[in-house]
Amino acid sequence: MNGAEVLAYCLAKPGAWQDEPWEGDVVAKVGPKIFAFLGAEPRTSVGVKCGPNRDVADEWLTRYPDDATVMAYIGRSGWNTLRIDGKIPDDEIREAIDASYDAVVAKLPKRDRPT
Repeated sequence: MNGAEVLAYCLAKPGAWQDEPWEGDVVAKVGPKIFAFLGAEPRTSVGVKCGPNRDVADEWLTRYPDDATVMAYIGRSGWNTLRIDGKIPDDEIREAIDASYDAVVAKLPKRDRPT
């Protein structure tokens, strides 16, 4: 997968939309909440919620020490940055995006959930 394919995959989710809350940094949101941080061009990583807490998210760091890192500022809440051009298989990147999307949707008020 490349950066464009990751962005397209994120935006294909029900209710997903692209935003740029910081100049040049693209994110994918569902309702008012971010579920994937894609950053600026060239997009070589995606930041996703990899677990409900740091302990669960650390499994990614153990499995892919060169391609998964704790996200700055929000990493303590289970967010990691996954390199998309490294050793993490594409299907696992997609699964991580799916899980992040599902975790964010589950916490949205019903009025903000996609139909």
